[in-house]
Amino acid sequence: MNIHEYQAKQLFKDYQIPVPEGKQVTKPEQAELVARALGGEGWVVKAQVHAGGRGKVGGVKLANSLPEVKEFSASLLGQRLVTQQTGTEGLPINSLLIEKIYPIKRELYLSLIVDRSSQRVMFVASAAGGMDIETVAHDTPERIISVPIHPAAGLQGYQCRKVGFALGLKGAQL
Repeated sequence: MNIHEYQAKQLFKDYQIPVPEGKQVTKPEQAELVARALGGEGWVVKAQVHAGGRGKVGGVKLANSLPEVKEFSASLLGQRLVTQQTGTEGLPINSLLIEKIYPIKRELYLSLIVDRSSQRVMFVASAAGGMDIETVAHDTPERIISVPIHPAAGLQGYQCRKVGFALGLKGAQL
């Protein structure tokens, strides 16, 4: 199953997991209105395609003004985004996620993936998160934590704690 970032963040919100304020849009005018409603002094304009590496190829832009939000949105919508994961044809950008900019204290990488070789869902994490997780996996694979999830038992508390400790989380973060 592929879902867009805005859909994943809505799932998080549904389960009371904090996410940055934002909204999905399909028109530049909507983007500017959303940014205005969010308030603040800066916004992130994110192309919504089913591929990673968007930030490396211009699919994620930082806007410092409302006119920039509209300008960046107009330049992205309707284009095709080519990343390492899309192939040379790329994927069409039909919608964007507009989010308020927040200062970043620390980036972590978390994902659930289907591991075809073990035929299981894997909980994958790294304290070396951010845009270059593929490089981290290639150059320093020991910095990637992979935990297989049993299909009948599901994700267990001890597995979450194991990942949390490996990420350096403490106290209530665990």
